[in-house]
Amino acid sequence: MKALFDTVSNSCSKIVTQSYSTSFSMATKMLATSIRQDIYNIYGFVRFADEIVDSFHDYDKETLFIKFEADLEDSLANKISLNPILNAFQHTYHKYSIEKHMVDSFMRSMKLDLSKTTYLTENEYNDYIYGSADVVGLMCLKVFVKGDDTKYNELKASAMSLGSAFQKVNFLRDLKADFDVLERSYFPNTDLNNLDESAKQLIIKDIESDFAKGLEGVKLLPIEAKFGVFMAYRYYNQLLKKLKKTPALEIKNTRIRVPNYKKVELLTRSYVKYQLNLL
Repeated sequence: MKALFDTVSNSCSKIVTQSYSTSFSMATKMLATSIRQDIYNIYGFVRFADEIVDSFHDYDKETLFIKFEADLEDSLANKISLNPILNAFQHTYHKYSIEKHMVDSFMRSMKLDLSKTTYLTENEYNDYIYGSADVVGLMCLKVFVKGDDTKYNELKASAMSLGSAFQKVNFLRDLKADFDVLERSYFPNTDLNNLDESAKQLIIKDIESDFAKGLEGVKLLPIEAKFGVFMAYRYYNQLLKKLKKTPALEIKNTRIRVPNYKKVELLTRSYVKYQLNLL
């Protein structure tokens, strides 16, 4: 009855995706059914690790993280876990031969959130983003190209740029919560107590550069993945445009979001562009 347990595990990953992120869930639904579940499985894994370090304030986060990390190692070694999220992830991990260093880099960045609150240099900042976002993009790319190493290597750099762009947008959107609640400051050489328009625009210019590189790769993705990833790109790019128009002081004091009606509008317009081959 292992097959039934695997089905339940997959369902849990799908529920996690739908419950935690309406935007990512919407984009994932635009992927071909042949790869959709594996993206749910990756998201479920990274979401749970992130929740431990970001949300469980009334518990011993370090102990929870160490336990999760040990369970992860066991699941990858034994190809099974009684944690359904990890059981689903290990299946995708082995199915697409995801490199262990990607998982290790991700967990290393998540672990930093338990103790590190400030990133003073570009190297520290880039290393954190590589582990927290770039490798997640690479895991997803492994699924998108279905084991085609030539295609993977061709698109690797753009997938990392897109992952970086998504993460940096999240940093800017969540500036208030990260700084006020979690006491974290990810952007180096930036005084968040005195964030001004010039500092904000420098951050946005960097993100726009990442988006431009990422979009080039989106255009070259296999048909099964192209529209779903383009939808995610459109959503985050729209969020960036909104942040660009929002005064720095307001970004510091509130969480900027794209309303649901706008997400539906983006979906419709993105589909038209996709159908007309205007990507």
